[in-house]
Amino acid sequence: MVDDDEAIREALDDLLRSVGFRCRPFVSAEDFLALADRTGIACIILDVRMPGLSGLELQERLNKEGGGHPPILFMTSYADETTRLRALGGGACDVLGKPVDAHVLIASLNRAIAAG
Repeated sequence: MVDDDEAIREALDDLLRSVGFRCRPFVSAEDFLALADRTGIACIILDVRMPGLSGLELQERLNKEGGGHPPILFMTSYADETTRLRALGGGACDVLGKPVDAHVLIASLNRAIAAG
């Protein structure tokens, strides 16, 4: 999960671990990109607006790297139609509004992992 908001990272980490997922929180897109070995990542939960590279810019970089990447779920407080279409057009599996309902997030995450 990549989100600049510490409270959201902690809450999502607790939620995902409570239902059996392993989670690795990242403070920024740049921190995620610095990860040398991304094998074993089943899905990326990604905030849209962050300082530095935005979530959409991270998605574009991953798409340009080639070789495929894990499925992406976006979470955002700014769920306007342009952002949603850009994320989905870039291959995102879903765009969820914050605050996200835990059941909706888990269902979306399971679909993304199954499809990925």
